Amino acid sequence: MRVTGGSLRGTPLLAPKGRDTRPTTDRVREAIFSILYSMDADLSRVLDLYAGTGALAIEALSRGAESADLVERAGPVCAVIRKNLERARLSDRARVHCLDARRALGQLDGPYTTVFLDPPYADPQLEEVLEALGASSLIGAGGTIVLEHGHARTPPAAIGALALESDRRYGDTGVAFYQ
Repeated sequence: MRVTGGSLRGTPLLAPKGRDTRPTTDRVREAIFSILYSMDADLSRVLDLYAGTGALAIEALSRGAESADLVERAGPVCAVIRKNLERARLSDRARVHCLDARRALGQLDGPYTTVFLDPPYADPQLEEVLEALGASSLIGAGGTIVLEHGHARTPPAAIGALALESDRRYGDTGVAFYQ
């Protein structure tokens, strides 16, 4: 797994051991950022909920984001994210929050221009997290949400004031874009 674009293109990233983390593939990350560029999405301040390896936020930082907050609940996975940020020399532009996504929403300081969510596909709390995110002030005016989901899940038509613009499929992975 590597950074696919920007100033850090080709930088290798670590993945946690075990099957609890499902990193976004290079192909899907490339597609996500291609679509974000075509939507003229603002990537200046990024929130990566369910950060896993941190690849989505690191990719955004490589492509010009000024700062990123990464949220992951598992301590060992947070350690991997920190190592990936160090490898990419991005520790000064990113903060890792080792918290549950729902809890983090009440503790973060927005607004963010782009929010990435890559939850476990069967996460029972996802609907609650999406509702809380939509009701919060964490998404700035003109913001974008990118939601990765399993192919069997239909993404909601809206998250707060943001409407579903596009839903793409890449094998077993779906990616929904909201603006």
